[in-house]
Amino acid sequence: MTTYRLDLAYDGTDFHGYARQPAVRTIQGELEAALERHIGSVETFVAGRTDRGVHATGQVASFATDAAVDPDRLRRSLNRMLGPEIAVLDLRSAGPGFHARFSATGRAYTYLVLDREPPDPFLARTAWHYGRPLHGDRMAAAAVHFVGEHDFASFCRAAEGRSTVRLVRVATWRRIREGLLAFDVAATSFCHQMVRSMVALSVEVGRGRVEPDTVPAIIAARDRAAARGAAPPHGLTLVSVDY
Repeated sequence: MTTYRLDLAYDGTDFHGYARQPAVRTIQGELEAALERHIGSVETFVAGRTDRGVHATGQVASFATDAAVDPDRLRRSLNRMLGPEIAVLDLRSAGPGFHARFSATGRAYTYLVLDREPPDPFLARTAWHYGRPLHGDRMAAAAVHFVGEHDFASFCRAAEGRSTVRLVRVATWRRIREGLLAFDVAATSFCHQMVRSMVALSVEVGRGRVEPDTVPAIIAARDRAAARGAAPPHGLTLVSVDY
């Protein structure tokens, strides 16, 4: 049995997330259906199960099979079948014991916010069109408080029996150009809606409705109601996974 690693990119707009679900299009469902046509039925495992509408430029999946695989030929065939919505950037055999999810040591995401009044047709699927100016410096000051190991219960959708303690290594806002902001965040792992909730609170800071130095108290509250909900999913992209 050989384990293979796939590096993926996808536009999640027209998918109901990564994880396979009955009667709807998902990244996992499309990928496994394409793989089955070549090597028989396999189950893929993924570094991070992205939600409906979330994108990826550096997702990693893995599967194991006894079938004979020519990685380059299989990659090219998968791209013909799945493109342009899903792209297999690389496909290669992995070392013994490799698992896309459990072998990962970190994930990084970027969230885009268009903070100008006119929409941008070329960012409509990948950025939240907020439509009014935001103070990027205030948002960057708020994001500093996310860094470190904290209980992020205020920012996570509840999952019974699962810890909400996470180690955030990077959290920063930057202005890409006039009218476009990016939130870059990296952690060992994330709980459900954590990044989108960080963005929603940051935008409230950028509007002047919340002060940056109140973020530690919001984290300490460990109360979902203390934050500001979650930003729309389509502005979020998984950009890399560390191993």
